[in-house]
Amino acid sequence: MEINVLYEDNHLLFIEKPVNIPVQADQSNDRDLLTILKEFIKERDRKPGNVYLGLVHRLDRPVGGVMVFAKTSKAASRLSDQIRRNVIQKQYLAVVRGTPTDQEAYLKDFLLKNRNENKVYVSSYKNKKAKKALLDYKILGSKKGLSLLKVDLHTGRPHQIRVQLSSRGWPLYGDQKYGEKVNKPGQQIALWSHSLTIEHPTKKEEIRVDSQPPAEFPWSLWKSID
Repeated sequence: MEINVLYEDNHLLFIEKPVNIPVQADQSNDRDLLTILKEFIKERDRKPGNVYLGLVHRLDRPVGGVMVFAKTSKAASRLSDQIRRNVIQKQYLAVVRGTPTDQEAYLKDFLLKNRNENKVYVSSYKNKKAKKALLDYKILGSKKGLSLLKVDLHTGRPHQIRVQLSSRGWPLYGDQKYGEKVNKPGQQIALWSHSLTIEHPTKKEEIRVDSQPPAEFPWSLWKSID
């Protein structure tokens, strides 16, 4: 599998994650992104022994777009710290069914994961097991019963964007888990990791890397996406 490298230096590797591939090994036993990247670096750089590559964040299996990996333990530690301090800026593009009520809005929910179902639900803030989930969105355009949203993610809860939007009646196009009543089997979920902005682990300067969704439906409804 050919992986698109978006940016690389001695400490960081930004890549474009293909859709429908697990980030790390799971029960499916399918080839995972972390293993593929390690093999790619080992072969490309002719490295003896094991290749170090730190996984500091994840994307759901059906979701594609920009991800960052750490090539050194120092970078992994500092990126993980940035995630804990919530300073990494994560921006997504999403196509939802319908049109959200407001042109732009800030959404706050408390989410609870059912591990047996591998599904997340909106819960009460009084539930001590529920975790706060924050995002804001802006509508970039609406066509044919679908809306393109730019989403800034402020917390990294499992399935967060999918759950928060679907709970308000705007399920993502193609999402079988949280929009099974309106999506058909085989449709690809329209959620894309559009940009990551981090502080470089050694240079201490801001670095932003972008990735564009594929030029296919429903993304192709909009000629240009910023």
